[in-house]
Amino acid sequence: MINKLFKLNYIQKEKIAGYSFLSPNLLGFLIFSLIPIIASVFLTFTSWNLASSPKFVGFENFANVLKDELFWTYLWNTFYYAIGTIPLTVILAFSLAYLLNRKIRGVVFFRTLQFLPSVTLLVAIAIVWSWLYNADFGLFNYFLGKIGITGPRWLQSKEWAMPAIIIMGIWKGTGYSMLIFLAGLQGIPERYYEAAEIDGANWWHKIVHITIPLISPTTFFVIVTTTIGSIQGFDQFYIMTRGGPSGATTTLVYYIFQNAFEWFKMGYAATVAMMLFIIVLILTLIQWHFSNKWVFDEGVE
Repeated sequence: MINKLFKLNYIQKEKIAGYSFLSPNLLGFLIFSLIPIIASVFLTFTSWNLASSPKFVGFENFANVLKDELFWTYLWNTFYYAIGTIPLTVILAFSLAYLLNRKIRGVVFFRTLQFLPSVTLLVAIAIVWSWLYNADFGLFNYFLGKIGITGPRWLQSKEWAMPAIIIMGIWKGTGYSMLIFLAGLQGIPERYYEAAEIDGANWWHKIVHITIPLISPTTFFVIVTTTIGSIQGFDQFYIMTRGGPSGATTTLVYYIFQNAFEWFKMGYAATVAMMLFIIVLILTLIQWHFSNKWVFDEGVE
């Protein structure tokens, strides 16, 4: 009886210890994630300007969003940025990971150099790139002038502002994706390449028939995370262009910010945020659906 009691007390102590370790994370999730999500869902059915009590309006906000021309314009801007960023980031990250996945002199230095932008504060990066894009004394136009090309007014031009931010976004996000690809490449057993060489395969055959299929789960992860991250971009647009010129770089997240903290339309901002969540969810489910056709799901021993 004493042994059973001692064992029960020991199990209880283990449970208490486990809950103690989990409680900070659970508490943070409740305060900073779950409660705000529930509050946002509630606000979508209200009209609230922060100065008065929320007024219940039913589905009026959703109807207004669907009729809002700015919403559809900024949705296109969001997709424009995502479509411009995702493919080039994935291709460039894989290429760099492939080049750096070998024993060469200074490989650690080059990996670190490529990864540094990913751990640098985005606000600082956006400020520096704003200087680089300056039409009058920026380095980009300076070097273009050296070869006889008159550089555009990057961030002040409706045609060039979004491509300029896309270029910066690719530079910023490539390092993290490269690191993920590098981990996936290092998980491929060397014996597959050795067997391919015996069969007479060249480097291109090895990439197409071994590397790309076996790294497809990693590619899928990078595509999903890059898609979500690009659609939720805000800092670079706020720092570099403030959504301009003439709304050319205003995305849905920036539009949410404007409605909530510039125009104090909290209910409408929550509704746009909910629409953005639905869009991201749909895109993720589509990616999951089509992943069965190209993601290699066999275990690599």
